[in-house]
Amino acid sequence: MSSPDAEIDAVTLEILRNQLEGVAEEMGQVLITSAYSPNIKERRDCSTALFDAEGQLVAQAEHIPVHLGAMPASVAAILDRNPKPGDVFVLNDPFEGGTHLPDVTMVSPVAVDGEILGYAVSRAHHADVGGMTPGSMPAGAREIFQEGLRLPPVRLVSEGEVVDDVMSLLLANVRSPSERRADFRAQIAANDRAQSRISDLASEHGRERLLAAFGAVIDYSRQRITSELADLPDGTYRAVDAMEGDGITDDDVPIEVEVEIEGSEVRVDFSGTADQVAGNVNAPLAVAKSAVYFVVRAVTDPDIPPNQGCYDPISVTAPEGSLLNPVPPAAVVGGNVETSQRVTDVVLTALADAAPDRVPAQGQGTMNNLILGNREAGGFTYYETIAGGFGARPTKDGMDGVQVGMTNTLNTPVEAMEAEYPLRVERYALRPDSGGDGQFRGGLGVERAVTVGVDATVSLLTERRRTAPAGVAGGRPGAVGENLVGGDPVPAKTTREISAGTTVTVRTPGGGGYGDPDDRDPAARERDREDEKTSE
Repeated sequence: MSSPDAEIDAVTLEILRNQLEGVAEEMGQVLITSAYSPNIKERRDCSTALFDAEGQLVAQAEHIPVHLGAMPASVAAILDRNPKPGDVFVLNDPFEGGTHLPDVTMVSPVAVDGEILGYAVSRAHHADVGGMTPGSMPAGAREIFQEGLRLPPVRLVSEGEVVDDVMSLLLANVRSPSERRADFRAQIAANDRAQSRISDLASEHGRERLLAAFGAVIDYSRQRITSELADLPDGTYRAVDAMEGDGITDDDVPIEVEVEIEGSEVRVDFSGTADQVAGNVNAPLAVAKSAVYFVVRAVTDPDIPPNQGCYDPISVTAPEGSLLNPVPPAAVVGGNVETSQRVTDVVLTALADAAPDRVPAQGQGTMNNLILGNREAGGFTYYETIAGGFGARPTKDGMDGVQVGMTNTLNTPVEAMEAEYPLRVERYALRPDSGGDGQFRGGLGVERAVTVGVDATVSLLTERRRTAPAGVAGGRPGAVGENLVGGDPVPAKTTREISAGTTVTVRTPGGGGYGDPDDRDPAARERDREDEKTSE
């Protein structure tokens, strides 16, 4: 692809790498600042990245792990559809490059002088994409058709112009169409910014040198990750965990993993994992891969630039028709948000024997999805993932009230939430005593209580409500979470109608502790009491 004249030295490569990552970051800023919905502009539930012409990830913004690791499948899905400069493809079908239906992905060829050099990709969680309940995340869904509008890759923009028929079709099938239109346009704008910036870089460095940089940054990351993997002890490592029901039954759904490290290669096999289930915690294989990629980065060197080079030494397999590789028409909306978290936990547990000093105690292991909305024309849909406890680490306490694992969003500020929706926040605080005790204490969960001002539908997709996040090396487990509707406990996965004035309370899990509690520094215990983190 590149000529000898395009060879670049280490300094120029570092400049170009940072510039490419800057393009991905700027795409994200355009998306966030242009979006209308609080879920994107406030919570930043979105991700952006750049790919080369072969569909290999070159650079990404530091956004949402579960979005980013699964993006290569989206690019692969459009490569056979004859993409042309000026196109923007839109998709969300989990069986054709997507993850779950609320995550709408847009893929645009990036061209210079008519030649496609790569692809710009933006993915955003839209607060509603139709389906049987407001928010498109019904706890009791049994098939994907109940979860919302399903989009295979189609052109939303052709030759630089929005295809009005496609846009009309999308908006006719969602609640709050004006909000969706604005957010779709924000994604298009983000992809357009990539086109502008890549054109600038081609002018600055030359097209051939820019193309050479695409391959060079991937090679650089591959070299670094393989070096890190070679330092891990060869062996086969296993672990088992489970989902707490699938939304239809409360029966545990096992996830089994076998991780084989051989030299600088990692093979991850989920044979033994449960068959796909009737409920919606099934996760497409791309989601499982995304979780594995995240864990491998975490236990090697997180500072390695994340791109295709980090993925190349890793293979991930799961039996077709299983929880982690379901076939249509499986419901999957909870797989992306909840099952991905459990995959993260189980792979971390397996690798704890290979890298014990790099694996913390278990964090909250859930995204605590809360969806509120009403069915009236012009109604509202509010969506939030709620923070919890991060597991204690080998040398320090866990973090309190943070997003853990496969998500990396902010919260919706109380002021923005109450201004945008008929909601009132009654309580938003850390949960004392929720972090597992140990030489290093697990992070605290939070409590968020919201009163709805109108009749509405509430959906909750949560985990770790009966199985606590585990401690490590003698550390105690974190507290389990709890969901309340009108003061009454409800199951981890629930959809129900509620009347105006009802308060919905989500108490999120804490992180597990690390080390023997008897070894905790007395001064640290005193600070815990002073900060009201414990009630000892």
